[in-house]
Amino acid sequence: MTPSATSEETKPAPRPPRSGPVGDTRPAGGGPSAGTGVRRLTAVDVRILEGVAVGTPTVRLAASLYLSRQGIEYRIGLMMRHFQATNRAALISRAHSLGVLSVGAWPPRVLPEFLEP
Repeated sequence: MTPSATSEETKPAPRPPRSGPVGDTRPAGGGPSAGTGVRRLTAVDVRILEGVAVGTPTVRLAASLYLSRQGIEYRIGLMMRHFQATNRAALISRAHSLGVLSVGAWPPRVLPEFLEP
């Protein structure tokens, strides 16, 4: 670079704006929609997601599902990647915002349309 280069020449090209999750075709009005682009969850993933939503510890989830602690952590990591969440709280928040978890009921449950047949 020459000493006469301006700061405009040294700036990197601007990045395009980030979009939502891949395949998110939910209407702008919000609410659950069959076309959210969220893949269907397996029965094990449903039980794990519901357990995380109510605050069940990993070890208790592992014991109740007959899986290892590492297996539970692995499945949670896959769901966090799929929902583009950085931690468990963000995972549950994204699931609620995409309409995957029931609203207005405790304990939260995954809606049947998101369960893999």
